[in-house]
Amino acid sequence: MEFARALLRWQRMHGRNDLPWQGTRDPYRVWLSEIMLQQTRVATVLSYYPRFLDRFPDVDTLAGASTESVLQAWAGLGYYARARLAHACAKAVVTECGGAFPRSAAELARLPGIGRSTAAAIAAFCFGERAAILDANVRRVLARRQAIDGDPAQRAVADSLWAVAESLLPGRRDMPRYTQAIMDLGAGICTARKPQCDICPVRDGCRAHGMGRVEDFPARRKAAPRPVRSAHFLVVLRGPHVLVEQRAADGIWGGLLSLPEHPEVRALRRHARSLGALAPPTPLAPRRHAFTHFTLAFTPHVTRLGPDSHRVAVDGTWRWLALGEIESAALPAPVLALLREVRDDSPAVRSGLAGTR
Repeated sequence: MEFARALLRWQRMHGRNDLPWQGTRDPYRVWLSEIMLQQTRVATVLSYYPRFLDRFPDVDTLAGASTESVLQAWAGLGYYARARLAHACAKAVVTECGGAFPRSAAELARLPGIGRSTAAAIAAFCFGERAAILDANVRRVLARRQAIDGDPAQRAVADSLWAVAESLLPGRRDMPRYTQAIMDLGAGICTARKPQCDICPVRDGCRAHGMGRVEDFPARRKAAPRPVRSAHFLVVLRGPHVLVEQRAADGIWGGLLSLPEHPEVRALRRHARSLGALAPPTPLAPRRHAFTHFTLAFTPHVTRLGPDSHRVAVDGTWRWLALGEIESAALPAPVLALLREVRDDSPAVRSGLAGTR
């Protein structure tokens, strides 16, 4: 238990104790923070968490909201499958659990979007359950402490790490602080590169440190080359509005609003003509946006329709979005950045539209 005691002492003095989701045992608020923090830095979540809570203050409000409104509140945070799963989870809590989150990690893990580690974090923070977490930071801490070699994604290695995590747990009373402590240690001290072993509160029991091989654990997978996918986006303006479409629920940016996308310039130009564009679309500077498994290289092409053009059928998929409303729309971050330039009449966009006014 010395590992847990040392971490608890350190966390009281040096850990993170002023995050907005701390100091509460409300499972809705803790669950929301854990979902937002998946693959996202704390600094980013800090700006989204309070705004999301203002809009959806409890699980009933979130469950009763439209998918589009949930995606609007999530827009810019990335990994949009989390938003769709969070919405599905809220609905399941209301319809299947009587509006209350289950009190055990095992039951929480049955809900949409809640894996084993996230379920354990919620159960530990809210209900004091002795349940081990194993996010990326904690895997690194434990792999170094026990000098566990191999890829943590492999079943045997993962099983060893889970066993170590469970063996180090303190009593129920200390579970909320301990869970935060081991997260804080991995995020701030036992970092992937240049770990601060000189100030680590559990350095003495760390086998990797004793071997002088801290940065060798856990084993790093050789990153595969990230493929590049090319696309062309059509920016169609009519007065102070831009044409957008709601993407299908599956695939990248599922359910969000985006610009008409084409794999080839020829198809994009045909589309612009069919809408009654005043002039051929003008390409802007190419852009890139990195996803987890590939990079999207896209070129925006901007054109303008006459104010009396009525060739665009607006339905459940297509709509005219006012440029003055883009900040509150469910737009992916790179599309929002592009439309800000259009709205603000940047020099590049002004040049592209010079022949269409």
